[in-house]
Amino acid sequence: MALQNWNTRVGLNNVGSFQVSGKPFATGSCLAPASGSNTLKITFPKVTKWVQIIPDSEELGDVRVGFSHAGTIGNNHFFVNVSSSTSQALDLKVSELYFVAADSTTFKFNIVAGLTNIDASSVETDEGPNWKGSDGVG
Repeated sequence: MALQNWNTRVGLNNVGSFQVSGKPFATGSCLAPASGSNTLKITFPKVTKWVQIIPDSEELGDVRVGFSHAGTIGNNHFFVNVSSSTSQALDLKVSELYFVAADSTTFKFNIVAGLTNIDASSVETDEGPNWKGSDGVG
């Protein structure tokens, strides 16, 4: 009798989960607190296929984006700038993102994402999220 190894379950390394269109996710009027404050944590109900962060402010400024709380306070983050005329979709496999303004002002933005059918808990390990900030992927 032949093995049915084609019957794989959905998971982080399941290619098919990332080849199909993402299930839509959107949230608006997110407010990243001023630098030195707590971070804003956005939790996705499923693992993302892609994420787009869209600034929604008339004031110039930057927001620090991390894959963990440690990523927003360390050097393992990236910036989104209000003055940027376009916001590109980022091909990211994440279950949560953390935000804090780069200065003493707040930063207002919107998020649009494409979700896979992979449970967000798939990204978790016994030590917390796989992208915990200590591995250079803050």
